[in-house]
Amino acid sequence: MKEIKATKKARGFLGEFKTFINRGNVIDMAVGVILATAFGKITTSLVNDVILPAIEYYIFLPLLGSGGMSSSLNLILRPEMVDETGAVVVPAITLGLGTFLGTVINFLLVALVIFLVVKGMNAAKDRMEALKAKEEAAQQAAAPAPTKEELLLTEIRDLLRQQNKP
Repeated sequence: MKEIKATKKARGFLGEFKTFINRGNVIDMAVGVILATAFGKITTSLVNDVILPAIEYYIFLPLLGSGGMSSSLNLILRPEMVDETGAVVVPAITLGLGTFLGTVINFLLVALVIFLVVKGMNAAKDRMEALKAKEEAAQQAAAPAPTKEELLLTEIRDLLRQQNKP
């Protein structure tokens, strides 16, 4: 008896899961997540491989000298201790201000790129809606005015409706 209930319960659970998965919103969400992941890789590459090196070269290199932003702004609180064989006995303690600043700049640049893409998409969407509204207005304006016969028939219909009311 318990096995039958468990089987029905499993079918019910699997049936509910199948219904949940087959909903349009779940599939749309999955597609959105996949596209967002790919788009995130593109924006991260743009920022890390194009924009940040340019910022480091034109801004931080003249200010801090060679070594780049990360290595120049990181503070070593305690250097690493090495024994006679060259093995690290005590690791260094580093305050990663340059790394943190690079991460903040990376975040801001990724946010800026995403903002610009969304802004461009919204502008394109607004233009498409404006064109659609313009076309609809042109179609309504192009609709011919009712003829005298149509107006007369409309008046007759309205009069007949009024007469048939109790």
